[in-house]
Amino acid sequence: MSASNATSHASGRETTEGTVYTVTGGDWDEVVESAAKSDDERIIVNMGPQHPSTHGVLRLILEIDGETVTEARCGIGYLHTGIEKNLEYRTWTQGTTFVTRMDYLTPFFNETAYCLAVEKLLGIENEIPDRATIIRVLLMELNRMSSHLVCLATGGMELGATTIMIYGFRDRELILDIYELITGLRMNHAYIRPGGLAQDLPPGAVDQIREFVKKMDKNLPEYDKLATGNPIFKARMQDVGYLDLSGCMALGATGPVLRSTGLPHDLRKTDPYCGYETYDFEVPTADSCDSYGRFLIRLEEMRQSLRIVEQCLDRLEPGPVMVGDKKIAWPAQLALGPDGLGNSLDHIKKIMGTSMEALIHHFKLVTEGFRVPPGQAYSAVESPKGELGVHVVSDGGTRPYRVHFRDPSFTNLQAMAAMCEGGQVADVIVAVASIDPVMGGVDR
Repeated sequence: MSASNATSHASGRETTEGTVYTVTGGDWDEVVESAAKSDDERIIVNMGPQHPSTHGVLRLILEIDGETVTEARCGIGYLHTGIEKNLEYRTWTQGTTFVTRMDYLTPFFNETAYCLAVEKLLGIENEIPDRATIIRVLLMELNRMSSHLVCLATGGMELGATTIMIYGFRDRELILDIYELITGLRMNHAYIRPGGLAQDLPPGAVDQIREFVKKMDKNLPEYDKLATGNPIFKARMQDVGYLDLSGCMALGATGPVLRSTGLPHDLRKTDPYCGYETYDFEVPTADSCDSYGRFLIRLEEMRQSLRIVEQCLDRLEPGPVMVGDKKIAWPAQLALGPDGLGNSLDHIKKIMGTSMEALIHHFKLVTEGFRVPPGQAYSAVESPKGELGVHVVSDGGTRPYRVHFRDPSFTNLQAMAAMCEGGQVADVIVAVASIDPVMGGVDR
């Protein structure tokens, strides 16, 4: 409000701190009314892209009036990797090494969605060995838990609940140990390949997973004690980041954001893949449409994932983990050796010493790759953040013509403005944490 706009009850003077008003006498309602009519400037604030509460290199452009957010916009693109474009210059199998790096907290979902689309184009969906499919489900459900644990840990840390952060990363570490045992890596695995898996489960993996299930059965109730009934935690999250069903539908939001409106939409139930229709589990929902509801959903989803993991372990039968067609099954035989993951010594001896045809075929398969019939396919999986879809186009060559991902982090991030405008600046952090975006999936 400039001095000329002030009423007769308020006089203003310029200082180094800005305009200072001295209000004398008069009716308080009149003073408030005149202040409301003024053309007072609103402040534009950049939160990020390096702010610790933006979950990566996300820039939030906030227009604020005091502590209230009047307008909120996302600025993205700071982590752009060009992965979708790079896929056009690699063989179909090499593509898994790229897609696993997109949403780096959900690598197995990226790999599975991509491989399901490639297998659809190849027409080998029914030839994938049962053991390979069960291990895919097993890894995806472990991955769902590790992703949710990061969400709860970082979200808790931003609210000042540091104990939740310590517990979340402690439990996630147990899952990363399992990944490392099975794939040789903690992240960016490229373990799920078109046609099956890179290799079978190593000795001791099943026992380690069973131990983990027992431990998590004991650890999960601790999150309830710490947060679920905690009045400070609830007060900080309830009615914050509100988005109802019509808002989710308009914006295409999926995952816990959608299920917090009471709609039990989950692709594992509505459009099953990898045999999910044969597993016994529930789809948790809430009807609060807020950040607290999304927290409760993620907590319950971890319990359901544990149920599915146990069912996977009970179903595992000895068998192959790659399709029988040797024109697709690349690489042919893998083993964990002293140099990491490579072709097994027995296989190298066989192709180098006994069969020139096998050696030539192996060389062509590794350097050139297999051909995929021309056409296009769409495949979608229920990632921890929502519907992760992949549209794959082939021109009949050994490399993809085009691969495009519908990443849920990108789509759900649209809801940020609807959740934050009209709320407090501090609540922006809670709302973004409840969306749980990962910028590797947003920028691709």
